[in-house]
Amino acid sequence: MADGQLAIPSSDKGAGLIGSLRAAAWSLVSGWLSNWLPAWCPTSGAHLKEAEEKMLKFITTSYSNEYVLLSGGNQIWTLSFTQPLSQKTPLVLLHGFGGGVGLWALNYESLCQNRTVYAFDILGFGRSSRPHFENDPEKAEMQFVQSIEDWRVAMGLDHMIFLGHNLGAFLASAYAMKYPSRVKSLILVEPWGFPDRPDNATVESSIPIWIKAVGAVLSPFNPLAGLRLAGPLGLILVQRLRPDFKRKYASMFDDDTVTEYIYHCNAQSPSGETAFRTMTIPYGWAQRPMLQRIDKLQTNIPITVIYGARSCIDGNSGSTIQSMRPNSYVKTVAIRGAGHYVFADQPEDFNQKVTEICDSVD
Repeated sequence: MADGQLAIPSSDKGAGLIGSLRAAAWSLVSGWLSNWLPAWCPTSGAHLKEAEEKMLKFITTSYSNEYVLLSGGNQIWTLSFTQPLSQKTPLVLLHGFGGGVGLWALNYESLCQNRTVYAFDILGFGRSSRPHFENDPEKAEMQFVQSIEDWRVAMGLDHMIFLGHNLGAFLASAYAMKYPSRVKSLILVEPWGFPDRPDNATVESSIPIWIKAVGAVLSPFNPLAGLRLAGPLGLILVQRLRPDFKRKYASMFDDDTVTEYIYHCNAQSPSGETAFRTMTIPYGWAQRPMLQRIDKLQTNIPITVIYGARSCIDGNSGSTIQSMRPNSYVKTVAIRGAGHYVFADQPEDFNQKVTEICDSVD
């Protein structure tokens, strides 16, 4: 799944045409299309619930699930693998863009052996509430952060080890900067949104003209709008475009359980997806890159950056963070044979490394 959208800034030449196309597209998506899509897409909250239950059905460790009510009336869907006799700092898992709690199915049982583990659907994603987000990147980011803090308060947690993947790593970092006393360690897995966008000339020259043209037309749409526009064919679209997900979870499932889960996570109201679009610039770079401010994080919070050795994500953020925080603990770990979804590509190695990191905290 893409972590951004195709979009380009208008040039003077052809600006009128591009502007007209954007206006027409936006009118389409904000008008009758928004009312038509729910009936067009074969999904619902019940479908997502069923898909999640299938994702988690092979987990033998006891766990509970619940909606955690936030102060503003929103709800965060939460899984709790509680170890009541453990005095260790709980581990909290934040999924990436377009994901949900079900994608950690290969990790829960190993990670909760000697400590409590929580996972929740980020506000606007999965089974959590899908509210309206501000149309401002900083305000949208703060809505995410505040929902995490409200969740922590409601759960009665004093400290956490925060592990985030992709967008979850970005939000975990933003949370740690605003509420540093609550975070004992940050584990950033394939983090999105850290580096600045490269020089425009470099970016533009490397992108084919046809992609720029399509991007200009599609820029008013959310990143996964095509999934919903496909309607009944959306599930087939996920299966065709991401057959690798079936392989990643082959030890658990021999059918389309994973792609069905991903489809139902993203075929519904694109609340968090819209907020993500607000927080990005062409072509999926962060409006407010984390490397511009990670040096403001309290020096006593250790950071571990985990990458898949085969990932296409830039793996230099870890070394950059280290250079920006010379008096703090920063370590970069590469998991061999893993791509962007490192926790599913090499779950045993990933689980072992995360367990070692967590044990070093307590």
